[in-house]
Order: sequence, then C-alpha cells, then structure tokens
Amino acid sequence: MFRLTVSTQFGPLTLIEEQGAIVRVEWDGDHHDDTPILAEAATQLRAYDAGNLTRFDLPLRVAGSDFQRAVCDQMRAIPFGDTATYGDIARALGQSAQAVGRACGGNPIPVIIPCHRVMGAKGLTGFSGKGGVETKVALLRHEGAAGLLI
Repeated sequence: MFRLTVSTQFGPLTLIEEQGAIVRVEWDGDHHDDTPILAEAATQLRAYDAGNLTRFDLPLRVAGSDFQRAVCDQMRAIPFGDTATYGDIARALGQSAQAVGRACGGNPIPVIIPCHRVMGAKGLTGFSGKGGVETKVALLRHEGAAGLLI
C-alpha cells in the first residue's frame, strides 16, 4: 500500500492506494509516497478543498460486501450540494435504513465517497470521520448544503 497525506481545511487526509486504486481515506497522518494515482487523487482533493471540484473521478475499490459497495455507489450518486437520507438509499436498495446507516459508517473512502451527504429522517446524524458531526457540518457547508441544517 502507498499513502499520501494532503492538508485540507477539514484536517490532514491520508489517501491510501493499493493495486492502482484508492482504497481508503483516513484522517491524520504524514505520508509522502509518490505514485501517479496518489498524485491525481491529491490534485483532485486539493481542487475539492478549494471549491473547484464537485465530483471526484478516481479509480476506487471498496472492500466489503456487495451491499457495502452498493451503498457506496448510491452515496457517490448524490450530487455535490445535495443530500439524501438513509431511508432514500434503503428504498433504492430494498434494505433497512439501519443497515444503510451501518454501511455509511463503514465507508472506507470518506469525502471522495460522500457519506457526509447522507442524513437521518429527522436531519443531521453522526459522522465516522475525525471531528464527528462537526466535520460533517463543515463538509456540507463547504458544498453549500448547509441551508438544510438551519
């Protein structure tokens, strides 16, 4: 595995590449590996952080069950600046909202796969990234989706 840490307004994010695909994003770290995939991922992450990118276009590989991958696919389909609920994704996949919530919490590639765009039926819910719900709010504000939080 190769790792590259990028400073962002949301904290340092470490991109992790394995066999030509991004497989994880983790908060914190200080890694400096240099591969073409990591360089492109860092460029896109910096553009997102600067407000100049609304959709990542990177090779991703999500570990886990078919269901985990399906939930991640649904999250990737939520447009920049929009949100969906766990129930919305659950209906699309024919599963329970609780199962979707667990899969969202297990998203191995946060920010790039925008689990922060998924809300509970009654609004804001937790976030598994560093800083918890405060980081989720910061990401939503960055994307102009914070109006729904007021």
